[in-house]
Amino acid sequence: MWLTWRAATERALYGEEGFYLRERPSGHFRTSVSASAAFAGAVLALLAQVDDELGEPDVLDLVDIGAGEGLLVTQVLAAADVTLRDRLRITAVDLSPRPEGLPARIRWDTSLPAGITGLAIANEWLDNVPIDVVEQTADGPRLVMVNVHTGEERLGGPVPPADREWLDRWWPLSRVGSRAEIGRPRDEAWASVLVRLTRGRAIAIDYAHPVDNRPPCGTLTGYRDGAVVAPVPNGTCDITTHVALDACAEAGRRAGAISTTLSTQRDALRALGVTGARPPIDLARTDPRGYLRALARASEEGELIDPAGLGGFGWLSQRR
Repeated sequence: MWLTWRAATERALYGEEGFYLRERPSGHFRTSVSASAAFAGAVLALLAQVDDELGEPDVLDLVDIGAGEGLLVTQVLAAADVTLRDRLRITAVDLSPRPEGLPARIRWDTSLPAGITGLAIANEWLDNVPIDVVEQTADGPRLVMVNVHTGEERLGGPVPPADREWLDRWWPLSRVGSRAEIGRPRDEAWASVLVRLTRGRAIAIDYAHPVDNRPPCGTLTGYRDGAVVAPVPNGTCDITTHVALDACAEAGRRAGAISTTLSTQRDALRALGVTGARPPIDLARTDPRGYLRALARASEEGELIDPAGLGGFGWLSQRR
């Protein structure tokens, strides 16, 4: 069966027996959430900032989009102080079934809330919104078709007008053989978050690239069991591509965002107190166990802000 990459990915990840309806992410790849509880601590600090900006509303939303196994919201809820916890309304959004043992306080849903007053966070969500792949030919860009059973590719028809407009603005192709990944569905997905944000912040975190430095051959990748594999859209592996966060930012502005910040995870987390600083050596003499705990924490934080790894993720933050 030959499909466009967008249709094939939708089927492979979210169709009947799709990868994300059957598998748990932690079994296949490492995320900031699973790397260290320090990430949840940073999200809690961010939530406290938003709470202060909004004047401590009676109900403060935390919405985790693409919640996976619910680890982030579980850790934030456990670490929040009593005063904040009593006002928190936590929603985890994911297409997979509700995980066993998730605290009853956390609502699990397959769709976004109608209104959000607080913080919406999408950590590695947009990269799994299915998109089409195109290749430049002498006659212009053509859709790339894929055999869903083997991963073999061939060129299909011309690019639809709306996608061609997106390409011209956000990923112009000039060299025959070069490829692009059309991020328009991700722009629309991100805009759907912003229009539901009554007051507060929405943050998208993902591997990203800017319009003046798009990869000439694209970023289409598969993951399975912690390793990079060929992206065959047959439901046996994760299929992902990096995100044009700058295009998503523009979509967010059109949806009502009044301020926008694009940065890296390294810069964003350092501003929230995640520094990876080693504890003073004197602590090893006065409190050896405390020193070892602090050293382990520093190592975990270092992984989160490593510019060659998780620290290189893009952070898009927008306010309404």
